[in-house]
Amino acid sequence: MGTIVVGYVPKPEGHAALRRAAEEARLRDARLVVVNSHRGGREFDRDDAVHSEEELGRIRAQLDEAGVAHEIRQLVRGMDPADDLINVAEEVSAEFIVIGLRRRSPVGKLILGSNAQRVLLDAPCPVLAVKAEED
Repeated sequence: MGTIVVGYVPKPEGHAALRRAAEEARLRDARLVVVNSHRGGREFDRDDAVHSEEELGRIRAQLDEAGVAHEIRQLVRGMDPADDLINVAEEVSAEFIVIGLRRRSPVGKLILGSNAQRVLLDAPCPVLAVKAEED
């Protein structure tokens, strides 16, 4: 059984990535590793952690109901989400990584950097980039 790693955030791009990763896991009879990564500190406090755990509980229930073998990791260790995804993919010898994309302004790309670009360039395996559905 192979392994697929998916980067999840509770936003449209995260939901799109999770949906596609679950589809791929079912098609390939693969295990899914869901990675929810946060830097921690002031940007991610105790209330955020509780809310995130509740959200991940809903994801866990959905994957159980869909019959997808899975593991969910909430990582709060001060690393960029790109680093966490790449490290987990290496650790589990992932077949591929699934990430969600959203449109960003040129200034947004400059100020925030691009985790997606880092994953695409530095991942140890292929990367499937999924567009978020537009409202």
